[in-house]
Amino acid sequence: MDHDSGGHSQRKHFQQMFSHARERRFDLILFWSLDRFSREGVSATLQHLERFTDVGVNWRSFTEEFLDSTGIFRDAIIAILAAIAKQERTRRSERAAAAVARLRRQGKTDHLGRNRLLVGHKLEQIRQLHTEGLSLRAIGKQLHVSPMTVMRALERAA
Repeated sequence: MDHDSGGHSQRKHFQQMFSHARERRFDLILFWSLDRFSREGVSATLQHLERFTDVGVNWRSFTEEFLDSTGIFRDAIIAILAAIAKQERTRRSERAAAAVARLRRQGKTDHLGRNRLLVGHKLEQIRQLHTEGLSLRAIGKQLHVSPMTVMRALERAA
């Protein structure tokens, strides 16, 4: 499962998906919606979908039933939706930039972005619980952090 932003295609799991498609490990890629698949714009999104088609892998949107690699209007619909997805990405970026500019005008530039959770003091506990065989979810629940935070802490400690 890919948890990175759809704004670029250099995501590890995204690239692995294409590798697996070339190896024919699956014959259908199902994505929630086109904007969850890619927000890189019309050209790049169409290229990604064509890569699947070229190796004989079909694709389909779960929430947009008209997006299906077997449909006759697929290219036209995809071009429209990909343009919309790219526009939304641009709008989000503009809103974020406006928020940062507003914070700077208000003199609140000492810390921008979300607060980082410091787990350094919990690292030994995380390691111990992991050694005992607890799942990432169980460790996170016990230490009041997310499973992803536990995974990142273990990766950094390795």
